[in-house]
Amino acid sequence: MNRFKTPLLIALAGALLITSAPDAQARDRGERPAFGDLDANGDGRLTRDELTAFGRARGAERFAAADVNGDGALTRDEIEAGVDARASERLDRIMARDADGDGRLTPDELVGDDPRRGGRFFDRADADGDGALSEAEWETMAQRRGRR
Repeated sequence: MNRFKTPLLIALAGALLITSAPDAQARDRGERPAFGDLDANGDGRLTRDELTAFGRARGAERFAAADVNGDGALTRDEIEAGVDARASERLDRIMARDADGDGRLTPDELVGDDPRRGGRFFDRADADGDGALSEAEWETMAQRRGRR
């Protein structure tokens, strides 16, 4: 497990210290911010400044939660505690796939029918709903995901 600790520490520190897009931060928590929460002035449009402000606020919340002693700075122990908690939650989600309850994951249990492994992706990419992806649908989804 130690070989995973350093990358997880780096990831948590980066998530805490670098404010990213609010959408990415919400995804970390399994939620997506409502448009109204992002549209600070209520004009029905999102500006870069509104998105940046929302992202900074979310980042400040995450930093404050990680700053257990409230001194305004993160120690290695505070970062490790956050990493350990997140890793434990992720492991719980993975182990929930243990269909037969034997405490071991087989390849079928690990991949299974998890919608994150292609189901939702496929449904979104299949724009015409015909149950198959055309090359155009594939390219559209690839472009949306920033890949070619």
